[in-house]
Amino acid sequence: METPARSWHHDRVAETPTIDAALDAFLADQRRRLSERTMRNYEYVVELLRDSLNGYGPNGLEKTELRRWQKAYDQGDEEAFCHLFGPERIVEHFGEFLGYFMVRKVLASQELLRSAGTVTKKLAGWLFEHGYVSSDEREDGVEQGSRAARNLPRAERLANLLYEQSRSTPPFDPDALGRKDLVEDYLVIQRVEPEALYFSGGIGPLEVSTRASELAQVGWGVNATLARLNNTWRLVEVGNVYPH
Repeated sequence: METPARSWHHDRVAETPTIDAALDAFLADQRRRLSERTMRNYEYVVELLRDSLNGYGPNGLEKTELRRWQKAYDQGDEEAFCHLFGPERIVEHFGEFLGYFMVRKVLASQELLRSAGTVTKKLAGWLFEHGYVSSDEREDGVEQGSRAARNLPRAERLANLLYEQSRSTPPFDPDALGRKDLVEDYLVIQRVEPEALYFSGGIGPLEVSTRASELAQVGWGVNATLARLNNTWRLVEVGNVYPH
């Protein structure tokens, strides 16, 4: 008689741990093989991931789960999300963590940004090995981690270059500009040319340095204020760059 193929959930432990317990176990496993310096990065990234999960994880809960979380939170458990729910919730949060939290909420070094991608990629594999996520979820998590390790530092460097460029924009009177000549928005890069960027809404070209155009990627978002002065788009203010 042919043995049926095993699916990923057959390897689940009898009692699924909480997110908190799973992350502690992940760190304990890594501690046995990593240097002290690398381990500090892992611990910090996981601490940030916990903060992101507890802060933004409840946004994706169904009504019954949300009521359960709200009750615990109202009783004083500010980390209720990680205390109540299981590790199958972790990988689905990677997009929020890597694409928003690490960019918007953390003043991170280049090393920490790379570590965020590396650690989440390793965590996705560990969760699969322990039966908490499917093969597809693991692949998705590994891909997100790899992309973040590559793109988060690039986006940070691009943001710094654009900020430096904005400082050279001369003073101007906003009231003297036409309605379409001053834009303050989340702008998506639609085209990249050597030393020029084009944004959603028909905004561009914005002349940039060679290095900035080399770093920029189509589809990335930029929080920025641009002004068209003498028929030339200039950077006025620059916030975060969001890689996608």
